[in-house]
Amino acid sequence: MMIQIRKLDSTAIDFQETLDALLAFEAETDFAIEQAVTEIIAQVRARGDEAVVEYTNKFDRIPNGGAADLQAFDIGQADLEAALAALPDAQRAALQTAAERIRVFHERQKQELQGFTYTEADGTILGQRITALDRVGIYVPGGKAAYPSSVLMNAIPAKVAGVGEIVMVVPTPDGIKNQMVLAAAAIAGVDRVIGIGGAQAVAALAYGTESIQPVDKIVGPGNAYVAAAKRRVFGAVGIDMIAGPSEILVVCDGTTDPDWVAMDLFSQAEHDELAQAILLCPDADYIAQVEASIQKLLPTMPRQETIRTSLTDRGALVKVRDMDEACEIANAIAAEHLEISAEEPQQWADKIRHAGAMFLGRFSSESLGDYCCGPNHVLPTSRTARFSSPLGVYDFQKRSSVIQVSEAGAQTLGRIAAELAYGEGLQAHARSAELRLKS
Repeated sequence: MMIQIRKLDSTAIDFQETLDALLAFEAETDFAIEQAVTEIIAQVRARGDEAVVEYTNKFDRIPNGGAADLQAFDIGQADLEAALAALPDAQRAALQTAAERIRVFHERQKQELQGFTYTEADGTILGQRITALDRVGIYVPGGKAAYPSSVLMNAIPAKVAGVGEIVMVVPTPDGIKNQMVLAAAAIAGVDRVIGIGGAQAVAALAYGTESIQPVDKIVGPGNAYVAAAKRRVFGAVGIDMIAGPSEILVVCDGTTDPDWVAMDLFSQAEHDELAQAILLCPDADYIAQVEASIQKLLPTMPRQETIRTSLTDRGALVKVRDMDEACEIANAIAAEHLEISAEEPQQWADKIRHAGAMFLGRFSSESLGDYCCGPNHVLPTSRTARFSSPLGVYDFQKRSSVIQVSEAGAQTLGRIAAELAYGEGLQAHARSAELRLKS
């Protein structure tokens, strides 16, 4: 069965029509999911541990009648270390190497995020102090697929930032614990792991229960229920982002092996039927070669039905006028993952303003970034790369302004502040400044 994937030609339609065709899909919020999540959160806030246990027993199909209390879902440090020790040597080494690379990158990132102070001529000291969050909750999926890489990407920058306590929640459907996920938690230094998931886990982290202290921020991907719950609790706690389906946009000059590009498109399409994979290229013959590679390679993929649906519904092979137009379209799409697979990738990268992560050159496959390059794989989706950034050390820190006004400085600044405060009709503000003025 041949796969049907859209082919667009920007030379035949105008720029806006090309964009409209590529951006036509918009994920809908399911009203039933919103209703269910609202009820779950309300029950967790009202009944605490009891509600979390009830929902977890039900949704995760916990065997033997389910757990009696929330403590039964705790996964101790000894279990994490045992999972790490039991991994095959190659898996354990891969996890440890990836963790070290992620740690090194984020330590470099932290060096760029130092506070500062400066002293003005009159002795006034101004500055900014950076401090870490006290407690962070990490959500790790455990349903259709388990992601030890997400444990590393979420926990390690939090550790590097100096977060006091990291609590990880991960569902254990049918009571089965993924050993690589637990091993990754051991490597990353997670302080507490609880085998719960879904909206009930998000609510427990946000508002606290008898057994779980509330956290300051919740990070990590999840299904539609988790995303809806994170949206609901935002404000009571911080969140990283509302993640949408995964995306890859490949900008190619036609010099890369077409099999490589086809597989790079597959690498995101296999995540989810709603994932989006797009190729932009000025060479029509090369696009035909990539299409042929897609048809050839798809039957070899274990997740071929997911890939087929994703590429059919949301994929596209687009012939552009030139590489400049490809960069213009890439900026409008603001993709989560952007591969610039070209002879001289930097010249095109210089034209990109909006992308979650850029992979430059034919050897920089997106999959390497997902696992072990070092930069974070938690990235903005659904065009939010226009205004947001990858998860990083800065997501686990906050900034406080430091203001120490000298007596001399109060004489100058007090008059300015009083003048502005009277203009706003805030007399107490003005008098507060004036009281410090010398008569």
